[in-house]
Amino acid sequence: MRTSILKSLKPDIIVEMLEMAVVFENWKKVMETADILYQCVQRIYEERQYHKAMKLSIPHVNLERPLVYYFGFSHLMCGMAHQNQGAYEQARECIYKYAELGWMEDLEEEDIQVVEEFRFLAKTNLYAVDILSGNIELVEEYVAFLQDNLEEILPGLNTILQTALMYHLDVTDILHTFAEQIDEFESYEDAENISYYYSYCYHLALYYRKYNRLQDAVGLTVRAMQLADQSGNDGQFKRCTALFESLRESATAEQISGYRQLLMQCLDEYETERK
Repeated sequence: MRTSILKSLKPDIIVEMLEMAVVFENWKKVMETADILYQCVQRIYEERQYHKAMKLSIPHVNLERPLVYYFGFSHLMCGMAHQNQGAYEQARECIYKYAELGWMEDLEEEDIQVVEEFRFLAKTNLYAVDILSGNIELVEEYVAFLQDNLEEILPGLNTILQTALMYHLDVTDILHTFAEQIDEFESYEDAENISYYYSYCYHLALYYRKYNRLQDAVGLTVRAMQLADQSGNDGQFKRCTALFESLRESATAEQISGYRQLLMQCLDEYETERK
């Protein structure tokens, strides 16, 4: 990308674009935007290093976070996109890139804290990629890691459920282990956790369907639909609708009523927006 174009870009706006692309699971867009963010901050960093070497004043760029954050975030998002597309080796390569960001010069205390945060994210995401790619012997170790890092339980259980579905594992005991924390998922309000909670409900519904807990699967599917609607994600909503229809014969009258009510609510919202 041309330097003139890169200079006109604002890293924090690119971060917002990336977050939106992740919410809508547009993984191609995530990778493209992550690459633009990387090029943008690489230009800023190189310009700073040039001015420092030439003993010139460092050009000011208005950033909401330390520069090292944007390097880490670009690799993190690219790795997430690869992981969600099943490209685990490519995801692992991205993880290695943000696992060690200490190569940057002139890191201050705030920068070093960011480096440590990305190092931690690399550790937990490497667990996820290794397990999803078939190293299921790490599941027990991963559970112990989650018990020591409670903030990672929601995305961690989502990873475990996906692994269970892929490799035919019984993870009922693991779900019981985290029952207290699972009860708290409903209280999450930020977009990232709502997205994780949707995925958790959807994959747990698939898991319960596999083990013939069909009414439980129906209830979780409806909850996932509510979360998809809350996030404005039509793709997720359609996926849940298809799952519900596959389970309709096992649904109670109350569950079917709740499902229809949700559909009518969505229709009313659509008609309101058109007026």
